[in-house]
Amino acid sequence: MSLLLFLGLAAIIASFVVNTPTSPVQKLSGVIRIAGFVLLALGALSKAVIQIDPGQVGVQSLFGNVQERTLPSGLSVVNPLVEVKEFDIKTQNYTMSGVNDAGNAGDDDAIKALSQDGLEVTIDLTVLYRIIPSSAPSIYRELGTSYRDLIVRPIARTRIRDLAANYEAVSLYSSKREEFQSKIFEAIDSDFTSRGLVLEQLLVRNITLPESVKKAIESKINAEQDAQKMEFVLQKEQQEAERKRVEARGIADYQEIIASTLTSKQLQYESILAQKELSLSPNAKVVIMGSGKGNILISQ
Repeated sequence: MSLLLFLGLAAIIASFVVNTPTSPVQKLSGVIRIAGFVLLALGALSKAVIQIDPGQVGVQSLFGNVQERTLPSGLSVVNPLVEVKEFDIKTQNYTMSGVNDAGNAGDDDAIKALSQDGLEVTIDLTVLYRIIPSSAPSIYRELGTSYRDLIVRPIARTRIRDLAANYEAVSLYSSKREEFQSKIFEAIDSDFTSRGLVLEQLLVRNITLPESVKKAIESKINAEQDAQKMEFVLQKEQQEAERKRVEARGIADYQEIIASTLTSKQLQYESILAQKELSLSPNAKVVIMGSGKGNILISQ
């Protein structure tokens, strides 16, 4: 009950109390009564006009009976006796995380699930959802205002645990992660729709494997990297060996071509050209041209 309604009712009762011959304020009883009715009217008017904030809908309850008609954002005229509860229809998020300041629960709220191979994996998850405006009355009637703790959290955790049992731990962490997230979305979306909620997006933030599995994966990755490195070295050595074979084959081909094309006259001509260039040099030298008895000696 609002303050104006309380004051108006109190004033009306007081007007009847003082309306006695022995009361010194008997003459004011009528004024007090009128003032009481005015306060009651103002109080009723203030209760009859309701403002709903943007992104909210109002759910009306009259003596515990929830009405199906919701109030949109803005001003609405309602029965002064109804109680109006606002529901947020904007996108909301609920995060379940092992990091204390990241999850909505305030402490370690990450989802621990058993994989197909019997290993325990820890999953951090964020659920983005919103209320269907027309379903707000049924949510208020069946769940009250704690729908997040009664619907969002338990459904998400249950579905994830159920689906994680169909995958091996390493697959969840790597190759099957997107498929796992997609199947979770489908399962939770169906449950949410039946309860008046819309699942907008589901984000698997992190999947943590047991320490022993993480070490095994790291060892495997290191071994694969070493194998790839060795393969690269072998390929490089093979390429270098092939380069040397090609180079040697080219030199052999060149020598074979030269040996098959040179003649004695061509060699003699090349010798004369070389000796000519030597004779033109300003340095002291001795040049012997020809061979045998026909040698010519040139000195400088």
